[in-house]
Amino acid sequence: MSEYVNLSYLKSISEGDDNFQKEMIKIFQKQIPHFVVNMRKYLSRKENEKLMKEAHTAKSSALIFMMEETGNALKEIKQLAEKNQTEKISSLIDQVETALSGASRELEVYLKRIGLANLTETKS
Repeated sequence: MSEYVNLSYLKSISEGDDNFQKEMIKIFQKQIPHFVVNMRKYLSRKENEKLMKEAHTAKSSALIFMMEETGNALKEIKQLAEKNQTEKISSLIDQVETALSGASRELEVYLKRIGLANLTETKS
């Protein structure tokens, strides 16, 4: 069982297409570092509008993998930035970073597993 991600939504929208799943996972994994770096940068520069947009984009991506807690933290970042109440945002970004990094590791294991499944299917 995964600690960070739930793939049921991704599997549902992919209709069993492993290549689509792989592509969505790879895009998400590529985005993760950018989300975190950008949110920290916008927070330090007090660019709340950009911070809100980045948190919103990250939230949408996280929810594809049913990361509800992370989605809620990103929603809170967005709301706090909107109200210019930025004191708590740094710790929320830390929380999001931990979850996104954990998700990336879990997804890497999943990619290897479906990659191996594809190899076995091809050899049959």
